[in-house]
Formats: sequence, C-alpha cells, structure tokens
Amino acid sequence: MLTIMAFLAKRPDLTTEAFIDHYENHHVPLICRLVGPPPVYRRSYLRRDHAVLPGAAIGFDVVTEQKFADREALDAWLAAVSRPEVAAQVRADEERFLDHRHYFAYVVEEHVTTGT
Repeated sequence: MLTIMAFLAKRPDLTTEAFIDHYENHHVPLICRLVGPPPVYRRSYLRRDHAVLPGAAIGFDVVTEQKFADREALDAWLAAVSRPEVAAQVRADEERFLDHRHYFAYVVEEHVTTGT
C-alpha cells in the first residue's frame, strides 16, 4: 500500500475552526465530486493545546493521508486530479484556506507492527 502524506498549513488569517470547516465542508466534497475519493482519505488536525514537545516549532496544521492499493492506483488518481480543468478548481479552492508556503507532500510505503 502506498500513502501520500501531506503536511499542510492554514492561511494565517484563518482561525483553526474556519480552516477545519472549509477543509471538511468544502474542499473534501469538491475533491470527491471531481475525481472521487481515494480508498482512504484521512485528515488529522494538529492540537496545539496538547503539545508532546512543548516549544517545538510546528509548520503545519493538518496531516492528510491518501492511501492507494498500488502505484497504478496512485498514478491514476494523480492523473485525474492533474487534469487542467480539475487542477484549476482544486488550486482555486486551496487558495481560500491553505498557505502554500507550508505545503509538503510525500509518498510513503507503510509497514505496520501490531501487538499480539
């Protein structure tokens, strides 16, 4: 399984609540309508009031995970999102709530250890 992990920051002029509201109620439905959701599309919002390492510099507000069965599925979804008519709509919406100066995304391969 391959996962896109993206570390995204909200626009500085938005509250955390407004950021989450836009992401959940506008951006996610837009993506799902335009290209369909990936098999897993998870968003984990940073809780600054529960710091594990107090005082640590944090450059993101949400970690997103988009999981795909294999490289072929990942490439097909990325191709759909990259179509010019789709990419323009996605980028326009991202401008409403994301700070692209703090936007990092990576493909990772998952290995899991579970307790027995």
